[in-house]
Amino acid sequence: MNVSKQDIEKFIRFQRNEITESIVYERLASIEKDENNRKILHQIAVEEKSHYEILKKYTGKDVIPDRKRVARFYFLAQILGITFTIKLMESSEKNAHHNYDKYTNIPDLQRLARDEEVHEQKLISLINEERLEYMGSVVLGLNDALVEFTGALAGFTLALSDHRLIALTGSITGIAAALSMASSEYLSTKSEGDVKKRPVKAAVYTGIAYLITVAALVAPFMLINNVILALGVMLTMALIIIALFNYYYSVARGESFRKRFTEMAVLSFSVAGISFLIGYALKTFTGIEA
Repeated sequence: MNVSKQDIEKFIRFQRNEITESIVYERLASIEKDENNRKILHQIAVEEKSHYEILKKYTGKDVIPDRKRVARFYFLAQILGITFTIKLMESSEKNAHHNYDKYTNIPDLQRLARDEEVHEQKLISLINEERLEYMGSVVLGLNDALVEFTGALAGFTLALSDHRLIALTGSITGIAAALSMASSEYLSTKSEGDVKKRPVKAAVYTGIAYLITVAALVAPFMLINNVILALGVMLTMALIIIALFNYYYSVARGESFRKRFTEMAVLSFSVAGISFLIGYALKTFTGIEA
């Protein structure tokens, strides 16, 4: 079958992508502890390698994989988990599916399009990772910390007016709230009887998520003397945490980033704004100066 020079150049790019991802999946399989997950990853690697060989029939060339991309995804898998990494990598495969689908006159590429659209997604859906089972607990800890704590610190800013006092009060409040949330999650998980989730682990995930958020939000008041500036930095930190977490969550769960980010940001900042006004009102009407 005659293939144009322009198509050959595109096929070479497709080849590089397929061999790169084949190596990535093999690397991921090497660090996966679960035997079933390891088999799934190996299967995907074999599938990607077969795609590479099919494309090679048309290009007649061996293509070097993108080593930087391999290293990047391997690093992400070790830090953020295999499921997140695969979902992130596969989001680019949707483009590959559409690219292959254009070649209606080449049966081999039509088969690759079907593989990219169906086969790999089915394999990925089988992957079960512990950190995603406890995602609900992390969401609970982060949501509560961001909504309640941005509000509390905003209220403390005008009510107390001293950065060290705000940091101290915020730390005490945050630690107490984290312990309370962890305890509530333990009791909630235990009462639900979810066999996949252990109450103690669920409580730990919730508590740690809350404490990390508290530490990030209190830090500006420890480091900056100007309380209004510290408040601004704290709100910026909250926005960054919301963005990072919702990006991770949207990729891992295949949900809309924009919708989740907007909802969480609006809720957190609305509570912070109301609390700031309450702190100002209380300080004005009571006449108490910290």
